[in-house]
Amino acid sequence: MEPKFKVPARPSKLDRFAQKLSDWLRVEAGKSRKQRRTAKQMHADLVVLGYEGSYERVAAFVRAWKAERQREQQTSGRGTFVPLVFGPGEAFQFDWSEDWAILGGERTKLQVA
Repeated sequence: MEPKFKVPARPSKLDRFAQKLSDWLRVEAGKSRKQRRTAKQMHADLVVLGYEGSYERVAAFVRAWKAERQREQQTSGRGTFVPLVFGPGEAFQFDWSEDWAILGGERTKLQVA
């Protein structure tokens, strides 16, 4: 039997900067993907403000913040969908597509199901 002991809760070096980082993430979330700062850039900005912790702690905070935000908005990172379930012969689905073809020497728009 292995001895078990409680690890005491220790303050993180990031604790002092957590609110600032959350505020930055909220602002960045409103920007387009290309305009957003990366976690590395935010880590560098925190270092300028006196943060002495690792980039990995900042990256873990950012991941947790994004996951919590997705839970709050009830979204998944890859889009949300509703599975459709039908009995045999109850419904059918098909996709429309448009394409062009030369028919009788004339360019004709085709709508295909």
